[in-house]
Amino acid sequence: MGAAQLVAWFLAFAAAAGVVSAAGARPSEVAVGALFTYDSTIGHAARLAIELAVDDVNADGTVLSGTKLSLKSRDTNCSAFIGTVEALQLMEENVVAVIGPQSSGIGHVISHVANELHIPLLSFAATDPTLSALEYPYFLRTTISDYFQMNAVASIVDYYQWKRVTAIYVDDDYGRGGVSALGDALASKRAMISYKAAIPPNSNSDVISDILFTANMMESRVMVVHVNPDTGMRIFSAANELRMMATGYVWIVTDWLAAVLDSSASRDLKDMSHIRGLIVLRQHTPESDVKNEFISKWNTVAHNRSITSGLNSYSFYAYDSVWTVARAIDQFLNSGQQINFSTDPKLHDSNGSTLRLSTLKIFDGGEQMLQQLLLTNFTGVTGPVQFGSDGHLVRPAYDILNVGGSGYRLIGYWSNHSGLSVAAPEILYQKPPNTSAQQLYNVLWPGDSTTTPKGWVFRNNGKALRVGVPNKASFKDLVSSRGPGNVTGYCIDVFNAAIKLLPYPTPVQFVTIGDGTKNPSYIGIVQMVAANILDAAVGDFAIVRNGTAISEYTQPYVEAGLVIVAPVKQINPSAWAFLKPFTLEMWCVTGALFILVGIVVWLLEHRINEEFRGSPRQQVITIFWFSFSTMFTSHSKRKRLKHAWAVRVDNMVICCADNQFKLYC
Repeated sequence: MGAAQLVAWFLAFAAAAGVVSAAGARPSEVAVGALFTYDSTIGHAARLAIELAVDDVNADGTVLSGTKLSLKSRDTNCSAFIGTVEALQLMEENVVAVIGPQSSGIGHVISHVANELHIPLLSFAATDPTLSALEYPYFLRTTISDYFQMNAVASIVDYYQWKRVTAIYVDDDYGRGGVSALGDALASKRAMISYKAAIPPNSNSDVISDILFTANMMESRVMVVHVNPDTGMRIFSAANELRMMATGYVWIVTDWLAAVLDSSASRDLKDMSHIRGLIVLRQHTPESDVKNEFISKWNTVAHNRSITSGLNSYSFYAYDSVWTVARAIDQFLNSGQQINFSTDPKLHDSNGSTLRLSTLKIFDGGEQMLQQLLLTNFTGVTGPVQFGSDGHLVRPAYDILNVGGSGYRLIGYWSNHSGLSVAAPEILYQKPPNTSAQQLYNVLWPGDSTTTPKGWVFRNNGKALRVGVPNKASFKDLVSSRGPGNVTGYCIDVFNAAIKLLPYPTPVQFVTIGDGTKNPSYIGIVQMVAANILDAAVGDFAIVRNGTAISEYTQPYVEAGLVIVAPVKQINPSAWAFLKPFTLEMWCVTGALFILVGIVVWLLEHRINEEFRGSPRQQVITIFWFSFSTMFTSHSKRKRLKHAWAVRVDNMVICCADNQFKLYC
């Protein structure tokens, strides 16, 4: 090898080594974004939790060793428009992932941007189930979806055997998505949403009162409230003024109220009196040393910073979200991937535009980063942090709380594994799934009642069932009318008993047909039902062919048939009573016919049958005895064979019956 070739080989080797070294170099800093509302119930606790998580990650030498995790936060200010703008500005800073957004509405918009720029979103508070669609592959929910929460609500409704609920929700993506999931969950339990009370976002107290007043006119007394935590408390103030927090009402509230109660450092007893008897759901986080250590650290820092709001369950998920991103980045870098961004040719600034869309760049390793996030598997403050094949966190579970005078108490749990129970989900997950034994502790209902409400009343503005009743002159015991609305009789009693068995309210208005002096046309009443003049008809209606062609009949509940009524006279007992069914002439004719049969049999049998031979006297006696035995002997008995068998040989069958053989071909 010449000197020139040696130099060339050395330079090539050095260049290759430089490339490998550059490819394996880890960045000194990786930027992660955070998008939520600072001044909100969830945001107050989540902000500090995210900052603590970033500090813990940077202090941990086992994760992102040699690389610092930097946080870039943006305030969405409870506005979908401002939140969208802030999210776009955040993605200009070359972040590899975004913790958030907090709002489901912003999540729908930003998910399209994340799809284009390949930047994963890890939301700890956007619970709208529709965000889990395949339309948003870069949206990853690090909290429990409302799909599971609504199944928990449906399980509570089914546990107390209610069939209809009124859904009170905020009219945005978060509320509509949750109520849609609630309807599907109730349908699987043979229940339904009877009325939807949609509250416009940012509504004042007067609007809320009007909506609740309309909802109160409906028959359902089971209220499911699914609104935002920052405005939801006004609903209960309005409901209290409308006397909707009294005995007979049921209020089931989603996890937003638990976040409000946990975040309130000092609860106002007056405000708590408005919500006595409510059932509240809260994301379940199992007790652990990691959780207790985080709570202690959070309380210490919050006290030093004079933070008055408390810790809620969403802050736990926010803390684990940061650790999820950190572990995914660590695996991403360990696999030799580089954090690079490239210009999106689809984004360019038009002439005179100041939007600076060209500053938005595509994260080249976004697909690989997303796969690392989906492979996350560790134990955090919320328990196991792992994603299933459907993109949801494994082991979704909720605490079920009952609000009392100055606080709340735990009455049970719900998990996707075993349904309602009084045992903690982490204990039940160690056993086979069992949803048959549903159980909750006793509940204090609104109005300080311990009796389970029936869940409905008669509608104040509902139309009564129009039931036609024949006002007739005959058979008053079956149906009779003594004036408008005053109908009695056996048929009316059966109908009222059936109405009481219905699991929902059904007001009834009886409409009498006829003047009471003569029977009205029954087929005419049936035609009124078919023509929707009446909703139903009750009375002694016979099921006839003309009626079944136009209407439906119930099963008959009175036996039908012909009855003969005859006077009874005293008859003295006699030994000849068996002759009473027939007259003398009939008995004579019957006897003559049997004697004739006996003579015919004698003519056929006396030549070949020895029993029909003998003296004329014996033959006459035989004829009469045969006739007598034919008349009074039962011929239904058959002779039973003691021994019988049959064998088939080719086309022949050999039979044996009582040692007598016969051959059949």
